[in-house]
Amino acid sequence: MTGSSEHAERQGMRINKYIAHTGYCSRRDADQLVEERRVKVDGELVTEHGRRVREGQRVTVDGEVLELRALEHILLNKPKDTISTTDDQKDRQTVLDVVGVPEENPSGLFPVGRLDRNTTGVLLITNDGDLAHRLMHPSYEVSKIYYVRTQKPVLPHQIDTLRRGVELDDGPASADQVAYLDPNTKTDVALELHEGRNRQIRRMMESLGHDIVQLERAKYGSITTGTLQRGEWRRLTYEEVDDLRERVDLK
Repeated sequence: MTGSSEHAERQGMRINKYIAHTGYCSRRDADQLVEERRVKVDGELVTEHGRRVREGQRVTVDGEVLELRALEHILLNKPKDTISTTDDQKDRQTVLDVVGVPEENPSGLFPVGRLDRNTTGVLLITNDGDLAHRLMHPSYEVSKIYYVRTQKPVLPHQIDTLRRGVELDDGPASADQVAYLDPNTKTDVALELHEGRNRQIRRMMESLGHDIVQLERAKYGSITTGTLQRGEWRRLTYEEVDDLRERVDLK
């Protein structure tokens, strides 16, 4: 086994893995690019998924040269009034601005999914296309826990409704688990979901007649903000990255 692995390394990296490690897209999307005949190595059209790229070779997609980048994984405790995009046409503050990424973004960093402008908490930022694609894909069922504060008490039967599911304009939605954070006031609720639809929790609560005063993502998989204050960030540890990759079946 060791000999065959070393031989594979000498032969280079599979084309889909190479493209994913440049941050251009996930391996699955890279396979699609090959099928669409948009990938070239040293000017030669790639027609097979098994094509390998050796050190020093030039890979292009639609003529754009792709370069391998060191993979980065960042945890941000997202503050309010911040946009979860790489740039904003209205020149509002983005999450990349918060972590100090230069405008040209040489590392190709991007947020994993989106949090609403005024939703706070755990946000992952990376250039790891493979990992980001799988984390966001609902089939891998990566759990997220949110803390919700509403203007008026959430009644016990509404807790049950959130578990059973509510009907939204893009289909039914339910929480995996729901519980009171403060059973006395009943305005603070924790919800666990593995989906990540646009404004999903806000829409779920609105369907029950509740306006959200405060919304925080407290946990993403095993990742929490810990001691990070709003607007602070840090790089994930190797152990944290390995845990996320195991959750989505990435070796």
